[in-house]
Amino acid sequence: MKDPVPDTLTLDEATKESQYVHQVYDQIASHFSDTRFKPWPVITSYLDRQPRGSLGVDVGCGNGKYLRSADIFMLGTDLSPPLVDICGQRGHDALVSDALQLPFRSGAFDFAISIAVIHHMASDERRKRAIEELVRVVRDQGTVLVFVWALEQETKGRRRFDGSTQDVLVPWVVPGSRQDEHAPDQVFHRYYHLFRDGELAQLAGQVPGCTVVESGYDRDNWYVVIQRQNA
Repeated sequence: MKDPVPDTLTLDEATKESQYVHQVYDQIASHFSDTRFKPWPVITSYLDRQPRGSLGVDVGCGNGKYLRSADIFMLGTDLSPPLVDICGQRGHDALVSDALQLPFRSGAFDFAISIAVIHHMASDERRKRAIEELVRVVRDQGTVLVFVWALEQETKGRRRFDGSTQDVLVPWVVPGSRQDEHAPDQVFHRYYHLFRDGELAQLAGQVPGCTVVESGYDRDNWYVVIQRQNA
């Protein structure tokens, strides 16, 4: 992995996300999907705890790695049409939609997950709005699991952040050999906001009508479980 660089882009939040998140995933969808196949234990455990027959939504579902249809039913949403197409090819139910404006009635689902998505939102306001939408679409006492990249990286993996800034552009390299053995590699940059310890739980705590019931650190990510509590 090439080193991330600080985000110095002078773009408004929506434009930044469009050019450095949405358009990038559309272009790297096939290669990205090939790298996303092993479920993370915390997420698997959360899904295993859902009662049989529960209805859930995966917002920012990518290639559908966490979509299930045996003991629970899950619907996926993603803003990238190529990734949604991959979900369909794998037999999953998924649709194109914006995490900031989900096309579902309030309380439609028993639970929701959002894995490695909210860190692509380019402002605190937009990150909070994404959590608000997740909470809105689950029923009273329903729960939401959110994962985001951590600034604090404990493992000696491929991510290398110097800690001087939370907003970075992270390279994604598509080998030229995928197209032609003589083609050069293609490098795309994705925008990330790296969350500090406690930041995700604090942000979720600002959302009305819900409570953070669990939080933790796993595989260089911060996560929270939020429960909706109607007044």
